[in-house]
Amino acid sequence: MAEVAQEVPPIEQLFNPNSGEYLENPIPQCLALAGRAPIVWYEPWQAWIVTRMPDILECWHKEPLSSDFYDWEFAPARPPEDQWSNFERAMIGHSLLADPEHHRLIRKVVSPAFSRNVVDAIQAKIEPEVKKLFDELGEPEVFDYKEKISNHIPFISITRMVGIPEKYWSEIKDVIMTFTETWNPTISDERREAARQNCNKAIDIIKEVIAERRDAPEQDDFLSTLLKIEQENDKFVEGDIITLILALIGAGSDTTLVAQQWAVYSLLKNDRDQIPKALASAEAFSNAFSEINRWGVSSKMGFARYAPRDMEFMGQQLRKGVMVLMMPHLKDHDPEYYENPEKFDVERVFDPDVMFGYGPRYCIGAALAKRQLFLTMTELFSRFPDVELAEEPEKDLEDHNAIVFKRLMLKTNCK
Repeated sequence: MAEVAQEVPPIEQLFNPNSGEYLENPIPQCLALAGRAPIVWYEPWQAWIVTRMPDILECWHKEPLSSDFYDWEFAPARPPEDQWSNFERAMIGHSLLADPEHHRLIRKVVSPAFSRNVVDAIQAKIEPEVKKLFDELGEPEVFDYKEKISNHIPFISITRMVGIPEKYWSEIKDVIMTFTETWNPTISDERREAARQNCNKAIDIIKEVIAERRDAPEQDDFLSTLLKIEQENDKFVEGDIITLILALIGAGSDTTLVAQQWAVYSLLKNDRDQIPKALASAEAFSNAFSEINRWGVSSKMGFARYAPRDMEFMGQQLRKGVMVLMMPHLKDHDPEYYENPEKFDVERVFDPDVMFGYGPRYCIGAALAKRQLFLTMTELFSRFPDVELAEEPEKDLEDHNAIVFKRLMLKTNCK
């Protein structure tokens, strides 16, 4: 007798990254989604999800889909050029939403600004800022790492590295930190528009800083380097400079804020013999952070792409404008992909390492993010070698982008 096919429950019953169950343990839901099919329709987001790494890598490498938010079927209409605000002038046609050819040009001309020598020089610039925060902390018996350290380090260090003068810090911080919300498909139109208006305010400040810097260009920071590149490349213009700064401060601060929390939590939650291995050098920590990211599974969504036209993709007929999400984190606890995935091993080999993307759209600021984290972790464990978790942190259900903690209480054991 032929076996009766079992009914498969809707994927929405198995996967909900906004649920309390996902926050407490995302692994079963990630594995359920990855095991369903190579590409899955997810009704709540009106999006296709690509679940498996070979397909994700090929998509990142060949770029058959669009990275332009305005190509999304539910995006606001692309305004005509005579109606552009600062936000559209900076975003349309420049490095984040650029066509692949222009994007590759931008990466090529700015790559020297992210070289090993430059990153080493930036370390010297931001290390005093890290030490200053810990000096102000002192030696408390217990403290909230999120409140005292991680909420401040990303913005301070990246802004210092870029070269935004301190007189602008308080003004720019609130408006630039919502940058990643301008293309988030899971939030309301009202919230996205508020983020867009914040970006307009941030761009006004950036343009003012750029104007000041043009009068005094020879300074040791990232902005001065970009202005020099602009002089030498007629296809690299001020709009490209603005989008790079928005990405580094806005998106960079947002992602490293999450990374700060999970780096501390992962190192303290697992065998302490992993800590000296992770902090042995900047290179060792670079690999360790990939393991921190893998083990922690903090992602909710992934990388958004959009069908530029009606097209066939991975055996599915996509309508123009539909969102396609790349979710590389679904593999992170799959025993078929990683041996002993439950084990936290900072020396685990990653080949390829896709934590910051892959191919033409690989995150250009990845080395800077990792170095900032390395400095902070080194300072934490140098000052408090016996630090431990004071409590199991409660997850924050309200974050739109990632699994984060409401607070991260640490016991220093220094008294």
